[in-house]
Amino acid sequence: MQSINAAAAAFLSNNRVAVTGVSRKPENHGGNPVYQRLRERGYEVFAVNPNADEVEGDPCFHDLKSIPGGVDAVVIATRPSRALDTMKECNELGIRYVWMHRAFGGGSVSPEAAEWGRAHGITVIDGGCPLMFDKTADVGHKIMKILLAPTKNVPKQV
Repeated sequence: MQSINAAAAAFLSNNRVAVTGVSRKPENHGGNPVYQRLRERGYEVFAVNPNADEVEGDPCFHDLKSIPGGVDAVVIATRPSRALDTMKECNELGIRYVWMHRAFGGGSVSPEAAEWGRAHGITVIDGGCPLMFDKTADVGHKIMKILLAPTKNVPKQV
């Protein structure tokens, strides 16, 4: 196991990142802010939603395998029930970094998917948000990281 800070740094060192579950209606959806911030901070970011052809004014891909040139890391921002299928697709495509988004509540974290991914050599961050760390962070997310740490919604080790 490694610290969340080390795992987050390794995840964020990847430039090509997919965000699953980016919505056409972003009002209350966690995937959209992650997608937007990664794009703003210079990442080559790809939206994934099987029900959309465009989100945030960008092309949207129906699955990970449809992304030209592939990606190095994936943020899962879908229902937890979809996480295992996404984890298996990541494994098939050789993607070794997966972050299951969670701030409040259960978020996108699936313990089954996390266990499966780790058993298959994937670095899995099962909670928190990429926007709480390093060059993607803002003050609000840094405060959320501190407040959520005792709840275990931001893991200490992954």
